Amino acid sequence: MKDRVSRATARRIALAAQGFGEARPIALADRRHLNRVLGRTALFQIDSVSAVVRAHYMPMYSRLGPYPMDLLDDAAKGRKRRLFEYWAHEASLLPVETYPLMRWRMERARDGSGIYSGLARFRAQRGDFIEAIFRRIETDGPIAASDIEGHKGSGGWWGWSEAKHAFEWLFWAGRITTAQRRGFERLYDLPERVLPRAVVDAPVPSEGDAQRELLRISARALGVATILDLRDYFRLSPAAARDGVHDLVDSGELLPVAVEGWQQPAFLHRNARIPRRISARALLAPFDPLVWERSRAERLFDFHYRIEIYTPAHKRQFGYYVLPFLLGERIVARVDIKADRGARVLRLLSAHPEPLAPAETAPELAAELKLMAAWLGMERIEVSPAGELAAGVDAALRADAG
Repeated sequence: MKDRVSRATARRIALAAQGFGEARPIALADRRHLNRVLGRTALFQIDSVSAVVRAHYMPMYSRLGPYPMDLLDDAAKGRKRRLFEYWAHEASLLPVETYPLMRWRMERARDGSGIYSGLARFRAQRGDFIEAIFRRIETDGPIAASDIEGHKGSGGWWGWSEAKHAFEWLFWAGRITTAQRRGFERLYDLPERVLPRAVVDAPVPSEGDAQRELLRISARALGVATILDLRDYFRLSPAAARDGVHDLVDSGELLPVAVEGWQQPAFLHRNARIPRRISARALLAPFDPLVWERSRAERLFDFHYRIEIYTPAHKRQFGYYVLPFLLGERIVARVDIKADRGARVLRLLSAHPEPLAPAETAPELAAELKLMAAWLGMERIEVSPAGELAAGVDAALRADAG
């Protein structure tokens, strides 16, 4: 293996590790494809924003193209489930075999460590109430926080009801888990009634062993990465990441390399694929593992990316819910999209090219938008004139329709 890696090679390694080096399936994706994507990404981040589609549905679409969303929903419920919910990078869907690797985080949460300070205070002040909620779940689960009479929240951390605080603490502590979702609302139950018995009864690794295994998973998912990248994937501490990476280097699983333009040392997974070319085309969610660590996206793609959901509208540069557009081996554009489900219209609110975007960017983006619209059940696409790419995308869509 080389001890020096060009930026272009690092990009291809990262894309291949995330599953963008493979052709999209011709037939409709099935559970085998779900397992293949999950084997690359290791998790799907969950986020409540639904401007286009909930974030956890997008990584499969970005890598496979249109697929039945029920495939993911079904994998996250029932005793034969493939996925469970817990805090990983953020709130995430994870393979059930990862459950024992997260038990150390659950134990820490029970001690008030590694969780929101407000939840830790709530546990200290309202422990009896939390236990009463737990007994209610034992008796009546699966239930939602909103099912507790007199405990309707108003949204957001500041609007959480006391019941919601109790449910969240119990979830962090691993004493309850998500049985399934009602719309986007979690229905909680006991892990032993939700997860496969073999997973619940599996030996619990030590904290160090678990964190080392999580770093091993991160290294496979990233291909080539700095320590910051590796620890960010599962939000590990700097000390845990440093010690774990040292162990993985000693065992030969990670190979120290210098990547062109990167200021920090990098580490190449010993089984990382190094393709000569990547031919990808994908719209990416803001919470896709390829771009969620913004400094890594900048190092790999020269792509400065900030989500502007919480930026006042008049101060936004690119839009409310901006998706990067990957073409070939580069991120070539960013688009603000909204799925208007009432009107069954996919609205392209703005389309901005990146520097050196190739001439085929607009027609390729138009083709990807058509694919997405069909997947989301939209009947047509409407293009607003904002952004230098908008006119080209609109022309390509009109030419295809005519």
